[in-house]
Amino acid sequence: MSETQVKKGREKTAVPMPEQKAEDRVRNFQEVPYGYTEEQAIREARRCYLCVKDKARCIPDCPVSINIPKFIGEIAQGDFPAAIRTVMHDNLLPAICGRVCPQEEQCQLHCLAGVKGEAIFIGRLERFIADWYARQPNQEPAQSPASGAAKVAIIGSGPAGLTCAADLARLGYDVTIFEALHEPGGVLTYGIPEFRLPKAIIRREVENITRLGVKFYMNAIVGKLFTIRELMEEQGFEAVFIGTGAGLPIIVDLPGKNLKGVYTANEFLTRINLMKAYLFPEFPTPLKIGKHIAVMGGGNVAMDAARTALRMGAGKVSILYRRTEKEMPARLEEVHHAKEEGVDLQTLVVPVRLLGDSQGNLTAVECRKMELGAPDSSGRPRPVEVPGSEFQLEVDNFVFAIGQGPNPVLSQTTPGLQVDKWGRVVVDQATRATSLPGVYSGGDVIGGATVISAMGDGRVAARSIHQYLQEKGEK
Repeated sequence: MSETQVKKGREKTAVPMPEQKAEDRVRNFQEVPYGYTEEQAIREARRCYLCVKDKARCIPDCPVSINIPKFIGEIAQGDFPAAIRTVMHDNLLPAICGRVCPQEEQCQLHCLAGVKGEAIFIGRLERFIADWYARQPNQEPAQSPASGAAKVAIIGSGPAGLTCAADLARLGYDVTIFEALHEPGGVLTYGIPEFRLPKAIIRREVENITRLGVKFYMNAIVGKLFTIRELMEEQGFEAVFIGTGAGLPIIVDLPGKNLKGVYTANEFLTRINLMKAYLFPEFPTPLKIGKHIAVMGGGNVAMDAARTALRMGAGKVSILYRRTEKEMPARLEEVHHAKEEGVDLQTLVVPVRLLGDSQGNLTAVECRKMELGAPDSSGRPRPVEVPGSEFQLEVDNFVFAIGQGPNPVLSQTTPGLQVDKWGRVVVDQATRATSLPGVYSGGDVIGGATVISAMGDGRVAARSIHQYLQEKGEK
């Protein structure tokens, strides 16, 4: 079909993606959306205006700069091999990004089709073409670093580290990823639930990177097993990328926070996602789940914890958020799915203390009602407590899901590495260079917030490392 024919057949309404019914999916950990069929993907792709690359409004907000109109146009033509080549030129994690990136706030936000109708579902098309590729025979040969290539160490195998490693491997460097956990993927593996991002997808994307020649060293805590200085001075690594994420949970100092039944979202989700508590006793990871669980927070992690709790057998799950639903930082899709599944959104409330019985078990959370005041530094209305509005909810479990920061182990063992007051690594925003020569950083450890922004950091750092090593070699 010609481009003219594609434009003539354009629809204003997006093609819906089939998914499990809410009443079925709350009883399993299978992925919620089924994904597009080939026919559905082609129909959705044909809605695209196919803007030229230099004028496409979707590309500037993609942190890894995928040529979005090009790959969508190729899907519209049914040329799936060309489409996956276009995507993977800039992104080796398309199946992941197509599932968890906030496209509605990035590429899709400025989509021209959204002016007169619904924006193109770019993420769904990226997911489709990645899943199509996975069903084909291997199409990219293994790639090994050039003989005598400089060695680069990547600390952390989350989205920032994986992207940096892949880009450097493509440039011919000898890349090794050091990961503290026993499986690669970082927050993709320990943080995001199976029903939103199946672990098989992560393993598949990681395999694409290992085929480039990238080596993985698991169960390796840099800062404990060896330091960055030892990597560079004793093991011959000429550059280092720090992509250790933000695995240290933030906990509000509520009275009763040490009661039994209180979790941080990091612990709660890691036990279930990485240690497979949802398959107990097949996997020996017990997790006590009561009848009513309260989750404090309003972001994607809070939604993940709440929806996971339902699947673990909780009879009722309440999200406690101090602003209104409009201000929730979670993706609209995640909030929508949570509400469909029966999660109770209690907005304009804040927990003030946790109550327990004589055996130290959590029994209730006391909350106070809020109202919105003037905007704060984030631009959102500041929540103000309403005096005398306290009330209690009987709960068996409570989950802190209000954010996390970098683990201090690496910074404490790396003299000269500059960090800010929150423990985040300070970098030059143009290059992602740290205060140490040859050391770069990106992702949540520098304050990132999404998978795709972390990948963008990894890409910028890879370019900077390449330039640094080229200049170093010329001296």
